[in-house]
This record gives sequence, structure tokens and C-alpha cells, in this order.
Amino acid sequence: MADLSRVRNIGISAHIDSGKTTLTERMLFYCGRIHKIRDVKGGDGGATMDHMDLERERGITITSAATRVSWKNDTLKIPEHVVNIIDTPGHVDFTVEVERSLRVLDGAILVLCSVGGVQSQSLTVDRQMKRYGVPRIAFINKMDRTGANPDKVMAAMRDKLKTNAVPLQIPIGSESNFVGVVDLVRMEAVYTKGDEGEIIERTEIPDELKEKAETARMEMLEALSQFDDELMGTLLDEGEVDEKDIRRIIRSATLAQQITPVLMGSAFKNKTVQEALDAVTMYLPCPTDVEVFANDNSKDAELDEDGAPPRVKLTNDDKDPMVAMAFKTVVETFGQLTYMRIYQGQIKKGDSYVNARTGNSVRFGRLVRMHSNDREEIDVGEAGDIMAVVGVDCASGDTFLGDGVEYSLENIYVADPVIRLSIEPAKRDDADKLGKALERFRREDPTFRVLSDEETNQTLIAGMGQLHLDVYVERIKREYGCECIIGEPRVSYRERPTKSVEFNHKRAKQSGGSGQYGHVVGVMEPLPEDAENAFEFENEVTGGRIPREYIPACEKGFEEMMTKGPLGEFEIVGLKIRLQDGTFHDVDSSDMAFKLCAMEAMRESILPKCGMALLEPIMKLEIETPDEFQGGVTGHISSKRGLVSSSEVTDGSCIILAEVPLAEMFDYANEIRSMTQGKGTFSMEFLCYRQAPKNVQEEVLARRRKEKEELKK
Repeated sequence: MADLSRVRNIGISAHIDSGKTTLTERMLFYCGRIHKIRDVKGGDGGATMDHMDLERERGITITSAATRVSWKNDTLKIPEHVVNIIDTPGHVDFTVEVERSLRVLDGAILVLCSVGGVQSQSLTVDRQMKRYGVPRIAFINKMDRTGANPDKVMAAMRDKLKTNAVPLQIPIGSESNFVGVVDLVRMEAVYTKGDEGEIIERTEIPDELKEKAETARMEMLEALSQFDDELMGTLLDEGEVDEKDIRRIIRSATLAQQITPVLMGSAFKNKTVQEALDAVTMYLPCPTDVEVFANDNSKDAELDEDGAPPRVKLTNDDKDPMVAMAFKTVVETFGQLTYMRIYQGQIKKGDSYVNARTGNSVRFGRLVRMHSNDREEIDVGEAGDIMAVVGVDCASGDTFLGDGVEYSLENIYVADPVIRLSIEPAKRDDADKLGKALERFRREDPTFRVLSDEETNQTLIAGMGQLHLDVYVERIKREYGCECIIGEPRVSYRERPTKSVEFNHKRAKQSGGSGQYGHVVGVMEPLPEDAENAFEFENEVTGGRIPREYIPACEKGFEEMMTKGPLGEFEIVGLKIRLQDGTFHDVDSSDMAFKLCAMEAMRESILPKCGMALLEPIMKLEIETPDEFQGGVTGHISSKRGLVSSSEVTDGSCIILAEVPLAEMFDYANEIRSMTQGKGTFSMEFLCYRQAPKNVQEEVLARRRKEKEELKK
């Protein structure tokens, strides 16, 4: 069994163009995993971790990529560590790649641009890290850029991310004169030398920085003393603080997510990247530092009062029954490639394991360790490891088990798509190619949906944004040789009740033989607008008025009626059913009778009376433009029913944050280029659903009615 204290499973996440793939490339080089540095947008084939042609052409990361490196530092007495690294996309349209990576990682590096600071996707990544309780360090990148301001970035971290940013370094030189950092733990100047920055030189702090460094060190120690009484006492007594104690406190506070240690450098200019690798080994958790729980679904497990199974802590021990999560799938010519994180036990080549979701036993015939798109054959994967299996048919989020356990791990959070469009092959003969492509991408990406429009018989694809769908259309063309005809983008509207409704509905059908009898009584309540769930069901029936075995059928009946609302047949959200009473018949009641009764109650008693309102998706928009165009851009946002939430000018560049309905944003890429002479850029992510203004609701529903009438002709 490997020494898990020397294993790190980390992700590198950031807003688009913050330099995370460049940082990963340098880490691979300094660890000896690659022998030539390739740049993301260079003419040498693109970065190692961007293995798709489309990624290398566009200079962006589209899919997460995994690799494994070794790192040690004799100067700092860091023994050799194994680091599994996953480089994730920065564009919001591919955020599920970040989501499923963070679900299985123990720690992360949050990369921030020294000029842009905390940007829109930084906030999203921060939210995802907090959702899964992932400790992180921050790396302020691009310190060589004009306008670099690490103090401002850390202030934004504290203000916008609500995180306790504690700098472990201060820069030596600024902007184009940035040459290194002062290590505040060891109180040494750190420079990188050599053609590729491969030589680390530690020397005395320059005289002109000594006073600033002493002040910064004291601020760091005071921040750390909030989490260690012994350190606070030492500071009060003006005693010397041992380097080992400082590192111990930084580590414990990081693991407890009380602080985010901050490092800085320039990955592109090969400056102080090795310091980030040191920090990964010293401050981020190993697998045994992280508590992971699974649900015990065995027959003799006692359910809690809500009917939920007990939670069991997993051990990270090779000798225990195997428990692993399939967190990413890629369909290939020779079978599916499934990325796995092993939480306990071992995966052995040739052995069979049970898929907890399907109950099927599956043989793992080929095990591999990934390095971007290259693979290395292995015979065994151990607890704490990240590896891949070839030829296993499963879904993202599935739990695999060895003999003797019936556990399941909490699944991955998947956001609903906000945009859809119709798709068909340009040539009728290519229909099979399109079908295969859509089925493959649907399996690989939980946020990519394939739907059928019942009215038009068209195939629809749905996703997280225009770029998301554009990339898949381009991949269908390249990888399957299938040109496609794409329809106009459509907004995914929702319907939401605004009033509570009491219901009392009875279904009694008798047509010879056994009949159908169901009777449900209760109340429907609108959920709060910020509720995460679209539908909630609460069983308040007492005294066996409806037998327990019929309750799930009632819930299913109510929920199945959520697919089409009464306004425009859009999906219904924000609805809670409280089932309070009812009656049953000894002979004529059944699961089907109660399910149909609940469906009728929704259709006849609830939906017509609940004051249904139309919801539209609102996007969070971030625009960067020369400040001379600020007025025109903000005015244009207002004309799109948008709301500017902030506008900040720095060194001639203006960053505007706004909230705008998605329906107004479909040609925005061309519009922003036109308004800013091609100098403006923007990023956009889904924020929330909000009730549409009355005039917008009327327009949308009128358009919907017209579409239906035309189909009837």
C-alpha cells in the first residue's frame, strides 16, 4: 500500500484566460513529466493537457484532463510526493467538468489573474469548491502584466469570495520588473533562473524590501494566530516562531477551510511555479485527511426518521472492500473510458465489481493511468488513487463496489440547461452518424441533453450556453463527418406557481372486475424562488389513511405532471406538495390508482388555480472593454432589460458586471465587437430564473400559440 500521506489529488481551476493550463504545463515540466514546454496558444501544437484539436485551435480547455507527477524539494525537506492533477475548463459553459472533478478531489489551486482578480467564473468555481468542502490555495498569476495588483486581488477574495486570504509571499518587483517573491515563512528571497526557470535560487531579502517583508510576515503570523493559541502566546511574548510550527498551522487552518494561503508568480514567464508545487505538498490534504461518507443501502441498515439510509465513513484502506466513483466517461472507438476515484480497497485488473445503481457485476479488463490523452497500462489501482478503466459501460456518478458492501456515494450536482436549438443532418444519409454522435455526447456530458419536440418531431439539443452547443456541433462535423443544419436558439422558459392551492380529489373508476380507487387531500405551496429543488413532496398522512406502500406512487403522479405547465407547456418548477389525508379501498386501490389520482389532482385542482407565472433565465454578464466605450456598453445593457451591478475602471480598462435575460443575448458577441471596435470581450453564466415582466410573458406565450397553430395547418 502506498504511503497516502505523500499523495495529493488536486484540481486546478480558474476563470477563463487566468493561466491555469499554462500553470499546469509548467508544473509538468518542473516535475519531469514532460521535457518541453508548449504554450496554450503557441504554434507548437498547444498545451499538453489540451489534447483535443478544437482546444488547441481555440486556445481554451473544453474537457478536464488528468495526469500524475512526482515532486520533492530537498531544500525544504519535502520528500517525494505523488500528485494527481486534473486541469479543468475555465469557461462557464463547461462548468460540469469542474463540478465532477471537484467532487472527487481532495484539494485545489484557485488561479486568479493579477489584473482581472476575482471574475465571474472565479465566483462559480469558489461556490463549487465550497459545495464539496475542497480546501484550496490561491495562485495569483500573471504578476508580470501591466496593472498587476496582488493586494487588490486579495481584497477582492475577502470581499467577493468571503475567504480569509493569507499571503505567504510578497512580490519582488512589479509588472514587467517582477523577478521573484519573498517567502514570508522562511524570510528568504526566491528567484527562478535558467532558460526555463528550472533553477530555484534562495538568497537574502533585498535591503529595500526588508522592512516591508517584516511587516508582511507579522501580518501573516497575526492572521494565523487566530487559529492557534500557542502562536498567539509566542507573539504576545515577542518570541521567535519556528518554521515548522508556522507550516503546521498553515496546513491545519487550510484543511479546516479557515484560510486560503496565497502565492504569486507568472506561469508564462516561468516565475516561482515551483513554490506552488511546494505548497501543494505542504498545505493541501492527503486522502486520509478528508472524511468521505457513503450511504449504507444494505437490507439490515436502519433508516433514519426521514427514511434515509445511514452514512458510513470510508477508510482509504487497501484491505477493505473496494468503493470507487466513476466521475467522468469518454466514449471511444474501442469502448468507454471511465475515470475512477478509489476511496477504499483496490481495483485489480480482471476482477469484477458491482455497479450500485444497476446492480450489475462488471469485469474490469483493462486499467490505465492517464497523462492527458496518453495512457499507461496498470494492473492495480489503490485506495486514494485516480485512474481509468477501459470498456466499462456506466454513467458519470456511478458507484462501484467490491464484495461485502452495499454502499452508494453522493452523486454529482448537475445544473439544468438554459438554451436549446434544433439539429438535423444536412444529408439525410447522415442521420445514423448524427444519432451516434448525440448518444455519445449525451452519455459523456450530463449537462448536454438530447430532446424530441413532440409537436414538430424535431431533435433538439440543450446545453449551458451558445459556446457549449457550438463546440458539440463542431465536434459532430469533425469527428463524425456530419454537417448539420441548426435552428435558431431557444430559451428554456419555466412556469412557477405563485399561490397556494388546497386540493381534495377522488378517483373512483369501476368498469367490471377490480376498479381504480384513490383519494388524496392536501395543499400545494410555491417553493421560495431560491430553492434548489424544482419539486418537493412531504408526506403528512397519519393513521394509515393512505397505506405507506401507495405514498411513492402519489409522489410520482404529482411529479410527472411537472413536465408541461398550463401557460405554454413549459416545465414547472418551484412546487411543493404536502399530502395530508386521503382514503383507500381494500380491493380497488393500487399504486396505479393513486398515481393516476395524483395526476388528475394536479391537472384539475391545482394547476388551473395556482396563479402560474412565466420564468425566464437570467445570465450574469462580465464585460471587459476600453473605458472609452463604457457609456455605450452600459446603455446597451439597459436597452436589453439588463441591470448593471458594478462598473470598475483600472488603467484604461473597464470591467462591467450585469444581469441580463438570456433571451436578449443571442447576438451579443457581434454586438459587443461592433460597439468596441473589436476590443471588448465578455463572458456569461447562468444566474437564476426570474419572473418575466407581464409584456414579455404575453409576447412569449403569443409566439408559442402561433407556433402551435402553424403546426396544425
